[in-house]
Amino acid sequence: PASRVAWIYQICPLSGGCVLAPTRLLRDQLPVWCERWQPAVNMYAAPQRSTALGPPPGPSQVELRFGKDQFAPASTDDGAPRLAVNDPSKHTQYPYVTGTSVIGIKYKDGVMVAADMLGAYGSTLRYKSVQRVHKVNSTTLLGASGEISDYHYILKLLDEISTEDFCYDDGAELSSKEIYSYLTRVMYNRRNKFNPLWNNLVIAGFDNGEGFVGNVNMIGAHYCDDHVATGFGNHLAKPILRAEHDPNMSEEAARALLEKCLMVLFYRDKNSINKFQIGKVTAEGVSISEPFAVKTEWNLEAFQNPSRHVTGTW
Repeated sequence: PASRVAWIYQICPLSGGCVLAPTRLLRDQLPVWCERWQPAVNMYAAPQRSTALGPPPGPSQVELRFGKDQFAPASTDDGAPRLAVNDPSKHTQYPYVTGTSVIGIKYKDGVMVAADMLGAYGSTLRYKSVQRVHKVNSTTLLGASGEISDYHYILKLLDEISTEDFCYDDGAELSSKEIYSYLTRVMYNRRNKFNPLWNNLVIAGFDNGEGFVGNVNMIGAHYCDDHVATGFGNHLAKPILRAEHDPNMSEEAARALLEKCLMVLFYRDKNSINKFQIGKVTAEGVSISEPFAVKTEWNLEAFQNPSRHVTGTW
């Protein structure tokens, strides 16, 4: 009879954890089962709290061990209870608020990094004062394209390292190459967890009289060069840099070259705005400019009637 049947959840040890499995017993078999499996139950149970301290605050021991509502009860057709697992945990599958291109170059007396200040919500030019070039320490700048929230998480990691260096109070801090190496491990580690940080990073620094510019992408692939670019800049600014960049160019020439690249990116990249910042690292230290706009020209013939040579337009 149904009144003599009991359903219990049996703990089955497996590699790496345990699984709760429903088991059907006659009610007169329940004491025997409890005596047999009590040691296993004690092994997986949370430690008991002394009653002299009063009732435990917060969630119950079961919630602490397995998570609140991790397993939702359900019933089969014959009335037997079963376990229904909630939706599996999910990682970021698509970035929401993003930044576009970042450009980094070397010049005679240091390095420069440039980026616009747009945080685009999809295709909406939503946030127009997002700083994407930051000082890491007295010798290093970091710029990033991609997901803004992931970029802020990376900045938090670097701030913790800088704070630790400061607390040692020994005058030593990480060089730009060491920060570059650290970020390659961070990005590759998150990629191996199938939960990458959706960023493409530019690390620029000036140590011991030598400039450094490196790039790390979201899966940990990395390289160093005299000039790097991310996003659309990798397609539109790179040809300009290859043709006109010189590692021994002056600071004025380097800034003019960056502004030329930024102008082309503003013309061609729909997720760019005419509001930029340029960060600079020299022997004197790190500085980041105030926001500025590049000079543009919209009276060119190609802009007057852009659909003139395109078939099938309105």
